[in-house]
Amino acid sequence: MVDYDLLIPYGWTESVAKEYLPYLDPGFTPARIVRMDRGECDVVTPDGPARATCPRADSEVSGLCTGDWVVLDARSHVRTLLPRRSALARSSASGRSERQVLAANVDTVLICTAADGDVDLARIERMLALVWEGGAQPVVVLTKADAAEDVPLDEVRAVAPGAAVLAVSADTGAGLDVLTAVLDGTVALLGPSGAGKSTLANALLGAEVFATNQVRGTDKKGRHTTVHRELRPLPGGGTLIDTPGLRGVGVWDAAEGIGRTFSDIEELAGACRFDDCAHDREPGCAVREAVDSGILTPRRLHSYRKLARENAWLQARTDKRLQAERDEAWRSITKQQRRMYRERGKPLTPDNRTRLLRAAATETLPVAAGPSPAGACKTGFENYEDADLRR
Repeated sequence: MVDYDLLIPYGWTESVAKEYLPYLDPGFTPARIVRMDRGECDVVTPDGPARATCPRADSEVSGLCTGDWVVLDARSHVRTLLPRRSALARSSASGRSERQVLAANVDTVLICTAADGDVDLARIERMLALVWEGGAQPVVVLTKADAAEDVPLDEVRAVAPGAAVLAVSADTGAGLDVLTAVLDGTVALLGPSGAGKSTLANALLGAEVFATNQVRGTDKKGRHTTVHRELRPLPGGGTLIDTPGLRGVGVWDAAEGIGRTFSDIEELAGACRFDDCAHDREPGCAVREAVDSGILTPRRLHSYRKLARENAWLQARTDKRLQAERDEAWRSITKQQRRMYRERGKPLTPDNRTRLLRAAATETLPVAAGPSPAGACKTGFENYEDADLRR
């Protein structure tokens, strides 16, 4: 008889057990992936830890990641991937508009940032959108609080509606009791290198499980010590997934996540005079009025519009219909500019054509998809700093 109790520390629940009902054949074994390697993975089964062979990349079962529940056959080959209840996914760093799953079946995500350095609010907003879209509950953790002269809790709370914001120190133990109390189910840690994720993971696990390293003294940059996503059981119940540092966090089909991250702007946009208001120079724009009155910061509005446009750009690249609409919009702009120059009697040279197209795009280029009915993506490309999204 199979003893499923050995899987309970790794997240086995009644709902997971129901997913395995179609696979009760004696030749099948339930397992959870605890670490991925190239072509193989470490799993935990009712008989204990094991090594399994992953399917080919072009097979029906592909894209496995840490946290997945799978079915193994008698030869320890992964045969089936069970449906994920949540998945943290970003746009692949390869630039090919591919979806990369960072962790699966996650309940709580600790968004880690070092409190003793420059706290990047825009990066926190970006990761919040990723987590909300993935179906998990975010918790923003300001690590290394003991080394910080001033911990910006109020500033971070202002950009993280619906998420708890905590300051902790893994070295002194300050705040760890409060953090432990909010953990639920499978917990994943996200953040850049040097944010103290592995140190915090070791503190929560109560042992030196993951390797750590010192940040550079000059700029407090991390050294990218963690190179695998690895799942471990927590002493008080639940599981923890440590992840490598993220240099870039590209959104992937994150309209709902962006809307939840910027719920304050979404609420203001409902009061704009025009349904397709771009929150730029339109009359009766409630969002611009909030910026002018100091209720909303220009930085937060810029971050919202940037993420919305990036998400719309990615959707257009992966959706043929949206791409066709954008191409039609560019053709329309080109025709308008040609007509304008014919009327003025000036030749349309490559230099002024490019300049005028870009100028026209910021005014009239429609984006076919966006995060809200407020039309946050209407004005096209604008001031991308992290990546060249204008291709």
